[in-house]
Amino acid sequence: MNETTSLSKTRIQYDDGVVRGFVFWSIAWGLIGMLVGVLAALQLSSAYFNFDLPWLTFSRIRPLHTNAVIFALVGNMMFAGVYYSTQRLLKTRMASDLLSKIHLWGWQLIIVGAAITLPLGITQSKEYAELEWFLDIPVALVWVVFAWNFFWTIKRRNERNLYVAIWFYISTIITIAVLYIVNNLALPVTGTKSYGIFAGAQDALTQWWYGHNAVAFFLTTPILGIMYYFLPKAAGRPVYSYRLSIIHFWALVFIYIWAGPHHLLYTALPDWAQSLGMLFSLMLWAPSWGGMLNGLLTLRGAWHKVRTDPVLKFFVAGVTFYGMATFEGPLLSIKSVNALGHYTDWIIGHVHSGALGWNGFMAAGMFYWMVPRLFGTQLWSRTLADWHFWIGTFGILLYVVAMWVSGISQGLLWAEMEDGGLKYTNAAWAEMLEKSRIMYMMRTVGGALFVVGWVMMVVNLWKTMRSGNKVDGEADVVVMKPEPAAASTGKLVFGTPFVMTVLGLLIAYMFAGGGLWGGVMGFVLLVGFCVAVAVQVKRAAESKFRWHDVIERRPLAFTVLVVLAVVAGGVVELVPGIVLQKNVPLTTSGAYAVAPYTPLELEGRDIYVSEGCYVCHSQMIRPFREEKMRYGDPSRIEESMWDHPFQWGSKRTGPDLAREGLSGNNASWHYLHMIDPRSVRPKSNMPSYHWLADEDVYVDGTPDKIKAMKALGVPYDKARIAGAIVEYREQAAKIVADLAVDGHEIESDRKLVALIAYLMRLGKNELGAQVVDRR
Repeated sequence: MNETTSLSKTRIQYDDGVVRGFVFWSIAWGLIGMLVGVLAALQLSSAYFNFDLPWLTFSRIRPLHTNAVIFALVGNMMFAGVYYSTQRLLKTRMASDLLSKIHLWGWQLIIVGAAITLPLGITQSKEYAELEWFLDIPVALVWVVFAWNFFWTIKRRNERNLYVAIWFYISTIITIAVLYIVNNLALPVTGTKSYGIFAGAQDALTQWWYGHNAVAFFLTTPILGIMYYFLPKAAGRPVYSYRLSIIHFWALVFIYIWAGPHHLLYTALPDWAQSLGMLFSLMLWAPSWGGMLNGLLTLRGAWHKVRTDPVLKFFVAGVTFYGMATFEGPLLSIKSVNALGHYTDWIIGHVHSGALGWNGFMAAGMFYWMVPRLFGTQLWSRTLADWHFWIGTFGILLYVVAMWVSGISQGLLWAEMEDGGLKYTNAAWAEMLEKSRIMYMMRTVGGALFVVGWVMMVVNLWKTMRSGNKVDGEADVVVMKPEPAAASTGKLVFGTPFVMTVLGLLIAYMFAGGGLWGGVMGFVLLVGFCVAVAVQVKRAAESKFRWHDVIERRPLAFTVLVVLAVVAGGVVELVPGIVLQKNVPLTTSGAYAVAPYTPLELEGRDIYVSEGCYVCHSQMIRPFREEKMRYGDPSRIEESMWDHPFQWGSKRTGPDLAREGLSGNNASWHYLHMIDPRSVRPKSNMPSYHWLADEDVYVDGTPDKIKAMKALGVPYDKARIAGAIVEYREQAAKIVADLAVDGHEIESDRKLVALIAYLMRLGKNELGAQVVDRR
């Protein structure tokens, strides 16, 4: 990838067919995904809307909704924007039409696979990474096809410098590949089941390193690239500040990757990791708002157009919602705020302000601008687009405000005391939930209004397409020929800016974490470093050499720097937990303080995962007085050390289950609760899982699961594996006998028996666990 100089002119035709394909599927899948979201909102208002069907329960369709919105709506929209803008910014057609088509149709087949498997309960239970191993492989392969085509196109470009939008696309392609592969490393057990290689706290850290940065590098950076291309085009104005875009890009890419642990505050995760996540989350305020302001200030001199142009309305509102969401995210990472908001509906409101306001409105603005050009016509109705904007905006605000009120209320109710004890015990959980019911209805109305706006857009764009004909863009471009580079890639990558950055980080670390004398020395060095930076900036201003201008012409050097910026945070966060030896606590008799699951309990855990119980229940008791009174002692890091994957959870629609086995709820209580939740909790919104009493566990496959766990480090011996089926049936027979005493007849191989065994195991076989009767 060398510098280039002009040779001759030629006329090229862009491949806009693939763009039209991604636009179509983004709009179509988006409508489906949002309709599923409305159904999920209705189910939280009333369990009736689960329709007593296993593949329509809230716990199964909620992952379907999130995957549809993230990977189908935003994913296809992102690809449409990338393919459209990349060809025009690089002044060349995509390198391979075949690779573009493989990408387009391969991605849609993956989405179809997700739409089939998730409602069937085939899931890894990892947030935004629920797809099982047999779908993870094609995801990786299709992403490689996308990356290959993209970087090949860069190599064939007819534009000397890479524009800022291309920087964000590069960061997305590189980072998502690293995140997805590492987080989804797993050992397959069957054709549809695998166990992740990480467990417990390490799995939690890895998952939220991925989960947070999937939001960063799938839902944020590529959409920022789209903003940097389409907003100036729509406004007819250049980007406000190219220098600010440089700062915005590098600060965002470097800082974002460190912030994942803020999803795990007050958990059993080591304090250093929690503090690291909070610190870098707060630092995100600066680059995030820098990007927002750069986008909004691009409209200087063009604000009058916003009144009449629906495209600019959507872009301005979208960028504003981006600013709101990126203010709220760091706010929620502050420990005192997180203590109130975590596990509540506040987090749901935060996520949807970004997903609907930022991603949804940027998608709508891009479609309204792009579709008329792809079909050589004018937008069918600007009035209808305006109505879409106002109805969608009102829907978002209604949704977000409802979740703010519900979430803050939940956090306060969980901690409310009366006469020295909890005002609302777990027996009154449904009563607390009832107080959110009106907010759930309000949320449903808000979401439905957003869908109404989306349907308006579908009609408007369909009419627009029908009024024109497919048009592929054309342009006369100057063909560039390769020219020897002025500096080697190594010299560019490890030049003065890189060295100064590393040195600054080391000095900052010494100042912040080096103790008294280290802090004093760090402060002195920090002052000297600031002086050195000022001198270097002055020299750079006087010099004709512009380091960033040079690396913009050198895609390889640029990409290497992106990799270094991204990998640094991942290495610091993940490697210590991977390479350090696990400390397995033992009892005085030499037994494991936290015993591995029995074969029956392991099968029950797999059913817990398959049915999506993790969607509404956490298994992590925080070190708060009210949580200790409600659930027992705070969770410890070793309690989940055999969990592949971890089940700490991120939302409490129902109570925490970390100590459920010590709650006093017997087998008959769990049986009734799963068959008819309202028979034991009259106001519960939990769906019935009565089919578990009729479906069988494939017991002959249990030894293979035990073998897989052993391969991952869980201490099962050969005798345990050989006797797995016998042990399974012996434990199941005891539960069946206990149920029979209370008049509940069920066969021992039923899934419900295994699930009951797992639930009654939670919290047991642990040192110092406090028994709390939560009945």
